[in-house]
Amino acid sequence: MDHLGQNELILLSGFALTGFLCLIATLWLSRRSRVQERLDDISQSSTANSTESRGSGSNRTKKNSSNSRENTEAAELGNRVMQAGIYRPKMIAVFQSVRLALSLVPAVLSFIAFQTSLISLMWALIFGVGAGVFGYLAPSLWLDYQKSCRQTSLRRALPDALDVIIICVEAGLSIQAAMAKVSRELSSVHPLLATEMAICQREMQLGASAGDALNRLAQRFDLAEVRSLASVINQAERFGASVINALRVHGQTLREKRFQRAEELAQKAGVKLVFPTIVFIFPSLFVVLAGPAVVRIFGMFDKMAI
Repeated sequence: MDHLGQNELILLSGFALTGFLCLIATLWLSRRSRVQERLDDISQSSTANSTESRGSGSNRTKKNSSNSRENTEAAELGNRVMQAGIYRPKMIAVFQSVRLALSLVPAVLSFIAFQTSLISLMWALIFGVGAGVFGYLAPSLWLDYQKSCRQTSLRRALPDALDVIIICVEAGLSIQAAMAKVSRELSSVHPLLATEMAICQREMQLGASAGDALNRLAQRFDLAEVRSLASVINQAERFGASVINALRVHGQTLREKRFQRAEELAQKAGVKLVFPTIVFIFPSLFVVLAGPAVVRIFGMFDKMAI
């Protein structure tokens, strides 16, 4: 085997290593935490109990089949895409295609560049492996970022929405009419929440209860606050308790949690300001304060040399 063949073998081995790393990354990203599995089981059991109380056996059969489908990797990826705010049905195939293209195109380009002697073997391996792994992980990281932004936006808007819902229910409106009121009144302040509340209101028009609609909302966001709100409404409907009191207590709890998160961020701000202060502010301040002294010292040395 000549020298060129050895280089090609090394390059292909590096690309094979890239594929192995992408496989490991897929397994790592597709894992589910035990806490999340427990929360899903609780929400699914509460939904099954609510449907059982209404005596709809066909809905239980559909939920069991959907639970079996959610255990597959494709359903898990579909949940991640949905939680990122992409509701189009064909986006899973688009996501897989983009991830495959971003992982293979750098390897192909680096191989072509090596064959045409534009770059050396070492740089071809570095570019092919590094860019391939990054291209494979970048779509998943983007999904996680979009999911985090949506969760933050809904977490901040949920206490305000509960206040409006409580006022509407106390005025005599139903939960469905209160959600429609929230989607209209808060569309300019919290557009994401208004859109999701409109979806919940349409689902309730199609026959779903308020708890089921909020359970689907919790699945679309993977947010514990919405999941607990759905449980509160389900329990109030199941046991005949006052929905207003349950919503008022839950809204106060969410408002306290939001205030605590704001305090936590305020406490972290001082630590986060240390690094830009040391890197950017202190050097410029040192130049401003010590610059004139350094100029005078050099001027004094020049005079002494004369």
